[in-house]
Amino acid sequence: MTNIIHKNPKRLFDPTPFAFSHSTSTPDNGRYIFISGQSGGEDLEHTLSNDFRRQVQFALLNLEIVLQEYKLKADDVLKITILIVDHDQEKLKIWTEEMHKVWTNNKFPASTLIPVPRLALDGMLIEVDAIAFMPS
Repeated sequence: MTNIIHKNPKRLFDPTPFAFSHSTSTPDNGRYIFISGQSGGEDLEHTLSNDFRRQVQFALLNLEIVLQEYKLKADDVLKITILIVDHDQEKLKIWTEEMHKVWTNNKFPASTLIPVPRLALDGMLIEVDAIAFMPS
């Protein structure tokens, strides 16, 4: 496909050294927006808290920052995948509470949660990727 659009919001760290884009889309009768896994990185230096809830909050905020590049909201997300390091019921409870703060209408995207032993960078406790849709 030659019409793939790549977006890397200036409000997020530059992902190109790590071989990914924050999002990609295609322009036909609407666009699917493919958003790379967003971590709980808090700034352009990708600072990570040791607190799981804080990383969840920033992962969701970073997801919303990418969506804003397309003038979309969380409600436009069709599917998310959540990777959680050393997943347990307490982490699931925190994830669920934070999801309810973002999807206030309770119309959640389809999702898959995958427990993992570690993620790409030391200190990452969660990663969330998404597929959103923007109608023409």
